This record gives sequence, C-alpha cells and structure tokens, in this order.
Amino acid sequence: MFDKIYDVIIVGGGHAGCEAAAASANMGASTLLVTMSLQNIAQMSCNPAMGGIAKGQIVREIDAIGGYSGIVTDKTAIQFKMLNKSKGPAMWSPRAQSDRMRFSEEWRLQLEATQNLDFYQEMVKGLWIENNKIRGVVTTLGLKIESKTVILTNGTFLNGLIHIGDKQFGGGRAGESASKGITEQLVVLGFESGRMKTGTPPRVDGRSLDFSKMILQPGDENPDKFSYSDVTKPLTHQRPCHMSHTSELVHDLLREGFDKSPMFNGRIKSIGPRYCPSIEDKINRFAEKTSHQLFVEPEGWDTCEYYINGFSTSLPEEVQFKALRSVVGFEKVKFFRPGYAIEYDYFPPTQLKHTLETKLVNGLYFAGQINGTTGYEEAASQGMMAGINAALNVQEKDPFILNRDEAYIGVLIDDLITKGTEEPYRMFTSRAEYRTLLRQDNADFRLTPKGYALGIASEKRMQRMEEKRSKSDNFIQFFKETSVKPDVINPVLETKKSSLVKQQDKMFKVFARPNITMDDMRTVKVVDDYIVINNLDKEVLEQTEIQVKYAGYIAKEKLNADKLHRLDYVKIPANFDYTKLKSLATEARIKLTKIQPTTISQASRISGVSPSDISVLLVYLGR
Repeated sequence: MFDKIYDVIIVGGGHAGCEAAAASANMGASTLLVTMSLQNIAQMSCNPAMGGIAKGQIVREIDAIGGYSGIVTDKTAIQFKMLNKSKGPAMWSPRAQSDRMRFSEEWRLQLEATQNLDFYQEMVKGLWIENNKIRGVVTTLGLKIESKTVILTNGTFLNGLIHIGDKQFGGGRAGESASKGITEQLVVLGFESGRMKTGTPPRVDGRSLDFSKMILQPGDENPDKFSYSDVTKPLTHQRPCHMSHTSELVHDLLREGFDKSPMFNGRIKSIGPRYCPSIEDKINRFAEKTSHQLFVEPEGWDTCEYYINGFSTSLPEEVQFKALRSVVGFEKVKFFRPGYAIEYDYFPPTQLKHTLETKLVNGLYFAGQINGTTGYEEAASQGMMAGINAALNVQEKDPFILNRDEAYIGVLIDDLITKGTEEPYRMFTSRAEYRTLLRQDNADFRLTPKGYALGIASEKRMQRMEEKRSKSDNFIQFFKETSVKPDVINPVLETKKSSLVKQQDKMFKVFARPNITMDDMRTVKVVDDYIVINNLDKEVLEQTEIQVKYAGYIAKEKLNADKLHRLDYVKIPANFDYTKLKSLATEARIKLTKIQPTTISQASRISGVSPSDISVLLVYLGR
C-alpha cells in the first residue's frame, strides 16, 4: 500500500501536526500526515481564537518563517483585537476570533495544496524502532509504514480520559477515541512519562441567550491581521463577543457539586493549567472574589454555537446547567454540550534536544502537548520547528535552532528542554528576558530571512520584508537628519502640554518624547512642505515610530543579548561526564547529567545550577 520510504511521518493532525507537515513538505521532504480523522484537521478543540498575550507574537513568528497559522487565521477570522495597546509595544499582542469550522477547512485546503505531502487516516498504535533509531510507524490495521524520521504530535489523545462529574470515559476529545500503545512502548524503551489535565467549558445555543443584558465586546475599529504576506486582508466587518459575570449565587450553586468534582474527590490526580483554571478551581483558590468574568465568544460567522470562556469545568452536567442559568443573560440557556476535563499522557521535555528530537531514539521528534505545553500557538510553533529539523536531518544539514533573543519560539523550546515543566506550559511575555526585541511588529525582520534561507518563506515575502525595512530605515534617518525650529515645533508641543524647545533641534529627539505621536509629526511643516507619510503603509509608520521612541531600550537589550551569546559560544562536549567534577554541587551534577546541556549558556539556565557551578565548568573547559 505504501511503496515508498518517507522522509518524515507526522502522527496527529492538530495544530502541531499541521505546521510540521507544512514545514517538512515545503522544504522538499516527502511527508506523510497520519491522523485518526481527516475531517478534524487543525480542530479548535477549545476556544475559537488564535493569539493573545505572547501567543500572538508566536503566530506572527510562525508566519514570518513561512508557516500557515497566520494565513489560516486571517482567512477565517471573525474579529481582531490588538491587546495591551495601552502599554509599550513589547506588550502589544494580536488576537483573533476564528470561525472554528472554516479554520479547520482552510487548514485542510492549505495542506492539500502543498506538494510532497500525503495523507492517511488511521490510528498509529506503535513505533517501528531498531537499534535506537526510528524506522517508521505501525497502525491499528498492522500496516508498517517506513520513514527516516517520525514526529509525534498526539495532543491530548495518548491514553486520554474524559471526566464529567462522576462519569469518566476514554477519549482524546469529545466524540473521538483515545490513542493507546505508544506511551507504553516508549516507557519500555526508557522514556519517562507523566499525566496532565486540561479542560473546556460548555458550548451553548446563542439563540437562548439575552445579549442585551451583557457587555458588548467589539473588535478593533481599524483591525490589523496576522500574516505579513499580501495574500490576506484585514477584516472589513466583524462579529462581536460579549461579557457577563458570575456571582455569589453562581458560586454557591457550583459548590454544591464539589463533592462530585473529579478535581476535588481525587479521581483527577494530574496537574492542570495554572493560568487557565477551571471555574471550580477559581472559586476554591480565590474564595475572596465574589465574581469572575465570562467571555461569550461566537464559534463562527453563521453558527449559533457559543463558547463560554472562563467557565471551564468538569462538574456534573446538571450542576453546570443550574449554575450557568443563574448568570446574567443566561437565564434560559440551552446546552449544545457540557464542559469536561481531560487527562492525558505527556513526556517531560528534558528528554529532548533543542531540535525537539528525542535523546533516546534517533529520528524521533515530539511536538505540542506531548511535551507538556498548552495552547494552539505553542503547539503550532513546536510542530513547525520539529518539521523543519526533521527535514534538515534527512537532508544531512545543520539543525535550525532559535535563540532566546531571536524569537518567543526560542524561549519556549529552551524553557521546555532546559527547565522542563510539571504543569501545562503557557507562554507569557514575562518569560522572555528580551521581549523588547521580540515584538509582534518586527517578527518578519527577525525571522523571514531565516525562513527564506530554509526555503519556506518565498522570495516575494523576502522582497516585501526588505522593502519595509528599507522604507522604515530611510524614514528613521530622515528624523535623525532633519532639524526643526522652535516656532515650527512649539505649537505642536504646546497642544500636547509638552515642554517647549528654545533652539533648533533634530526631529528624532522631539519625536522620541512619549506623548508625541506620528499624527503629531504629520502636522509639522519642514522647509516648504509637510512631512509626506501618506505613501507609507501602516507597518512602516508603526515600525518607524517604535524604533524612534524605544531606541534606547532596544540598544540596551541588544547589548545584554550579545553578552548572553558569549556563553553560547562555549560548547560542552556531548555526553560530558559531570561526575568527575567534584566541585560541582550534588544537585547541579544530577541536573546537568540528566539534561546534558550543549552550551554553558544553556547550563546556566537549568534550575539548581548556581553561578559557582558555572564557574567550575568554565574553569574545567579552559575558559
């Protein structure tokens, strides 16, 4: 049936699997995507949205390298918001509500239009491994499909167990069966596995809601988009979300079911996401709060199905229903389905290399929730990186690794393999020490040249990025070189209640003031004309303003990043024997032996390794 040896086989058709398939196929590797249901490719199993705080930056990075998540999101978005606009640009985070059904459909169409990519619908029950090297996969029908590399992107399906009150049943998500066999095989081979938990709220019939009692949550007045390419356009009309709140009455009704809650009665023993807790967890942990926000999010353009963001729960369905009917606007709510929790297997990611290849089996890669992460965006970025590195492995080329000062994706992967995680890992801007460099607005400057070199980002994308960089650089230079007289600039400063200038000064210095905007500078008459910016697009104007206003902060972070890179150049030999370094602390010796860092920089970020331990390593390595 399969008369060829594939370069890359991807197991699982979620967000990680789709990006992995796109990346490896677009790099010329013969690729097979095996999934249990081709109808559910890139399913939005939880909320119908992409992006958010730090997650939006990840989607921009995926797009800049040449992945599909940004394009698919733009094509299927029903609302767009730029979050944190009241803060500095390092915190600005794009987020889009998506049409869930069209999102999945668009992903499938994108993949079917991708050369070098085959599809097969069946469950993979095991891996074909010989002499600690991957040979392929084995399906439930007994088919052995040969491949040079394999990427596991199983999501919540590995021994998945769904909980609703005192009921529990196997499943990878509602209506789909769990995957069995792979965990057990890997554990026999010496892999360490664990269990994690996540959950989802009820889906309800929007026709039964009273939106007039809720707070309207519209999209941006002038919406942006995710993709840097010109194949998508910003939304011209949007569908609103709404907001309501829980109350003491709602909390009391939910507490009535706590004795049947699998989270409290011991049936769920695994750890759930700290930053996206269930409603019962919020009530228990934040008992002093009398109310919690609920965001009522439409699942698409035309459907009446709504997602109740903030009401994730595994309580009995009758408790969920009774409590939700006591929320303002939900008095007559009808359920499409109740919320539930799901437990699943994961593999602590310290067992991986920076390429996401496993240390124990050559050619085997893990990506997504199998590594202990949560979120579509985190999964998609890992899938893309695993797909790229699997293709490079087959092509016998150097691996592709992003540093912490190059991308949030680099921070994510480095955190996972260096520190590990005992709870579902979610990306935040606070996790990135160089977030001023890793803004959502400059992901194309940072990463499109890398994607182009890999053969994923097109020449057209590269040219578009270079043109944007040239225009913004030239405009910045204009502000640096052009002077403005007091009688010209002071009227503008006066209207903004900013201190006046007493002598001619460079426009760069004036523009750098925090309360002076591009629109203010547009009104300044220089020589015989006003500043001509009408022929510059929004991205160039935004980039120019950020580079002017935050020049000092950006320069400082670049300097700090350069210092970090000095330790990146100090390599640690493979399979280094830390037991012979008696001056190392015991905890450091254990952690270093387990994780086997490749550089001093990585070693310095391992929990339990102190600066004195790093000094011992540097002395031994002759540095």
